[in-house]
Amino acid sequence: MLLADDHRIVREALKMVLASECDVVGEAANGEQAVALAVQLKPQVVVMDVGMPGIGGLAAAHRIGRDVAACKVLVLSQYDDEEYVIEALTEAGAAGYLVKTDAAAELVAAVRAVNSGRRYLSPSIAPIVLAQLRKPNGNNGSVPGAGPRLTRREREVLKLIGEGATTKEVAQRLGISAKTAQAHRENIKQKLDLRTTAALVRYAIKCKLIRVG
Repeated sequence: MLLADDHRIVREALKMVLASECDVVGEAANGEQAVALAVQLKPQVVVMDVGMPGIGGLAAAHRIGRDVAACKVLVLSQYDDEEYVIEALTEAGAAGYLVKTDAAAELVAAVRAVNSGRRYLSPSIAPIVLAQLRKPNGNNGSVPGAGPRLTRREREVLKLIGEGATTKEVAQRLGISAKTAQAHRENIKQKLDLRTTAALVRYAIKCKLIRVG
């Protein structure tokens, strides 16, 4: 098993919880490390945080699914937002999703499930997924010109970036933490294959998320 979380104390706690269940073969503190170690070590399961520095947990999960097909990613996050959950299970290809407020027993059960090829959802977010599945297929929540790959929150972040807001200002205006705002920013860059703020601004203008002149 590979553990990916930018907080060492969290990784240590996870190792203690999972000690009787499996061997931890590696630890990563950011998305890039998680991908590199997954490719190198080929673990059966990766327990992945979402809001890590660099490319972020969801983008890392997508890369691992592409490069290490046999590896199963279990997202363990503080976020229970609908868009995070749905994106993790669909675009990122995660096999399971837990929130960090779940009991330790849930983590053990989730690892067993995904390791055996089954999906696992935290009891607190299962209704979110079921509600999403019941929605009509005709509306995927996309905005014309913004690209269907971006979530609603990511479009909001991109709009603010296009207006010149810093990561701190984005966080303040959306009522989220700076770490979450940065994770959104990195996920947007990864999805759109854009590397600079200037490129993000040009994209926002092109898609008419902001007005100029």
